[in-house]
Amino acid sequence: MADLFTIPVDVRANAADQHIPLAERLRPQQLSDVIGQEHLTGEGMPLRIAFDSQKIHSMILWGPPGVGKTSIARLMAHTFEADFVALSAVLSGVKEIRESIERAQVNRHQLQRSTILFVDEVHRFNKSQQDAFLPHVESGLITFIGATTENPSFELNNALLSRAAVYVLKPLGSEALAKMLEHALNTLGLNAAFASPSGGNAKAYVLEIADGDGRRLLNLVEQLATAIDAKRPAQLDEAFVMSVLARASRRFDKSGDDFYDQVSALHKSVRGSDPDASLYWFCRMLDGGADPRYLARRLIRMATEDIGLADPRALQITLDASDTYERLGSPEGELALAEAVVYLAIAAKSNAVYNAYNAVRALIQQDESRPVPMHIRNAPTKLMKDIGMGKGYRYAHDEAEAYAAGENYLPMGLEGHRWYDPTDRGLEAKIREKLAHLRALDGKLES
Repeated sequence: MADLFTIPVDVRANAADQHIPLAERLRPQQLSDVIGQEHLTGEGMPLRIAFDSQKIHSMILWGPPGVGKTSIARLMAHTFEADFVALSAVLSGVKEIRESIERAQVNRHQLQRSTILFVDEVHRFNKSQQDAFLPHVESGLITFIGATTENPSFELNNALLSRAAVYVLKPLGSEALAKMLEHALNTLGLNAAFASPSGGNAKAYVLEIADGDGRRLLNLVEQLATAIDAKRPAQLDEAFVMSVLARASRRFDKSGDDFYDQVSALHKSVRGSDPDASLYWFCRMLDGGADPRYLARRLIRMATEDIGLADPRALQITLDASDTYERLGSPEGELALAEAVVYLAIAAKSNAVYNAYNAVRALIQQDESRPVPMHIRNAPTKLMKDIGMGKGYRYAHDEAEAYAAGENYLPMGLEGHRWYDPTDRGLEAKIREKLAHLRALDGKLES
């Protein structure tokens, strides 16, 4: 049962053991020690109420790495004197789930003790594995606590979600990280080393690259402590810190919520005609490791969805930028993509074609298969002409203004329907005028 384990209830008993990682030594020992999640742990907030009332319940803790999900689960086991059984969804399978349930049964029937089953990265369990917990959550055999960095709405079964409260944990803000840093420096005896003005810059650098992740912050401090002990620098400043700590990538999961949140931010900044915000999110994604080819595809989508015929050049510019990137690669080709981002942001906007396309698609999917009107059917043979196919068709180029006023090209029952409603922005303003003129010609013919 390598993946099934019990966490010591009181880690502080070994707080002086230098072999225990700093992040483990500084785990909170009571709910008030949890940093940065006051919206859950403050007075009158859900977790505070649960702890104070001694009423335990199953829950999903959703948030980025290093914000306290595991710590809260451990605190719950300590507070409620429950057996804390932890599974890693990355490494565990049905066998480990079964063993954890057997252990919970022993706790209930022989030891009269409750069991908290903590599943880290629970979104990595498939549907059948998630279903395996349901009867035991319902019966109260286990209190289920799942930790996930992914959106539970997409990754977890509805049946499991209906049996557990979902709590959203936030990235640690600058004040929370600074408080954690001071605690870590005090624990390691490094406050004096960081006391100088240059040490203040070093602190700021550590806080910056921690990027809202408390565990990362404590690991960085531990790396610094080792380097300080070994090198004994004359001055602890930002340059020394930078030489010790390889700059970690900002939080970015190419298949997770952070990825799609930043894609959304980029798209909405372009749609909102903000070139600065658009460029910021584009560069954030590049900095986090996003594939520039993926970003190029997203820009092409924006050109068609949000700009459309208001500025048809937008599509060509994004296609050219994509081709340029393929020729130059990174980093030179990224500048062409950046130019496309800025152009899309400042271009006239229209989703008229996008809306019309979706409306017609929706109609066709639920409508009957309407036949093509006889007068616009293809009639390449004498027989087809004899039965009336193509009869009465008016060749537009032979008409005034190359327009067959009053002609109908839609199936029977849909005559006169309009889906495309061009805006009064950019080129579409001209298109709107042209359509209004042509429809006026239709009206003259009818009158």
